[in-house]
Amino acid sequence: MLPEVDQWLSRRSWSAADRPLTELLAAKRARGAGLPGTSVSVVLPALNEERTVGEIVGVIRRELMTEEVPLVDELVVLDSGSTDRTGEVAAAAGAKVVHRDEVLPRLPALPGKGEVLWRSLLVTSGDIVCFVDADLVGFSPDFVSGIVGPLLTEPSLQLVKAMYDRPLGDDPAGGGRVTELVARPLLNLHWPLLSGFVQPLGGEYAARRSLLERLPFPVGYGVELGLLTDALELAGLDALAQVDVGVRRHRNQDGAALGRMAAAIHRTAQRRLAAPASGPYDRERAVRRELPPSPELVQFERVPAGGFTARTHPVDTEERPPMCELWEYVHRRAA
Repeated sequence: MLPEVDQWLSRRSWSAADRPLTELLAAKRARGAGLPGTSVSVVLPALNEERTVGEIVGVIRRELMTEEVPLVDELVVLDSGSTDRTGEVAAAAGAKVVHRDEVLPRLPALPGKGEVLWRSLLVTSGDIVCFVDADLVGFSPDFVSGIVGPLLTEPSLQLVKAMYDRPLGDDPAGGGRVTELVARPLLNLHWPLLSGFVQPLGGEYAARRSLLERLPFPVGYGVELGLLTDALELAGLDALAQVDVGVRRHRNQDGAALGRMAAAIHRTAQRRLAAPASGPYDRERAVRRELPPSPELVQFERVPAGGFTARTHPVDTEERPPMCELWEYVHRRAA
């Protein structure tokens, strides 16, 4: 391990219990007295999550949005085209529900989680934006307060990721297969300063809007890796942190789905490794990468008649530009 990473781990890794709610509320009130960076928006990207989204929204509303505990100011569920009752359940639980296609209608939406996170910046107003996956089971408010807390108490921080155990069946740490097989080797080899992150692909993280609006967003599953590596380049390692929030349980995907996720993540890394060192936000670089125009992932399935058949899946290649470059966003923020 690099000495810089060892020092970072001791300085920028915490537990949610290190900052009780009373301390966070006091910090928020103090900053509200005249300092910027006080309001908090929570965003749940959701696609067919009627089974879990209501509980998550309900916990946040009851535990973090009351008169006694006004930690969260805004709670938005951004529906990515659900065909079940996700939107209805989320609204009944107390969330503001926005459909992906209603945001920035002049630009047709692309499928993918990153697309939804990017568009969420246009329909939220918080100085701090906290992302939480909508498929979590046994949700704890620590998933929000734990990662928002350091941003309220440490002005130099820009992005905070949750870390946790990820059980799979009887294995208490068997989840996170794409992390261990793809993301962690990539980070250790090419971004060793990020090797201290326990859950680099985790969907629970909070960041200052002033950082997020300057980052490009991969539209698919590569969004977490892209944001983390670009945040390192833009803000530096000491502006990043992680907080232990316990155990994360969610719907685990099958091997084929994980393969498609891994391909998107590898593609995101490839784009950044192929770019010149002038920085991740150069517009010319963003459109003139020497990479194949339409990469695909081929997977195989056994068929009832015998043998295997090939299934070809496109790999996410699109990235959205930093939100601060869109006139709609600039106008909205100015207003």
